[in-house]
Amino acid sequence: MHLAYPAVLAALLFSVGLYGVLARRNAILVLMSVELMLNAVNLNLVAFDVWLRDTLHAGQALTLFTIAIAAAEIGIGLAIVLMVHRNRGTSDVDRLRDTKEAPAADETPADGPSADEKAEATA
Repeated sequence: MHLAYPAVLAALLFSVGLYGVLARRNAILVLMSVELMLNAVNLNLVAFDVWLRDTLHAGQALTLFTIAIAAAEIGIGLAIVLMVHRNRGTSDVDRLRDTKEAPAADETPADGPSADEKAEATA
């Protein structure tokens, strides 16, 4: 088996995934792009395992671990995206950069009263 074919396919998959992570705004599409990149790594691991004819099949074992990690990542990632979508109403990554919640109008900030409030209290 020629190693070039799966290596080129894996490079193309990884490139498409990297483009998806960098260019997409929807969080679901970003997670799908990360999955594409992980699958490109899996393809490389299996291809090199077959090419090297490893008796322990370490590449295939690492592929199983990578698949398990990818499944956990997509489960947790989707749960986070769903909670953010419920709270904010959007899953647009550009709008989620500022995730700090503003304090309510009746609450004082955590760092204490402002200078105006101190001046009113002393007057």
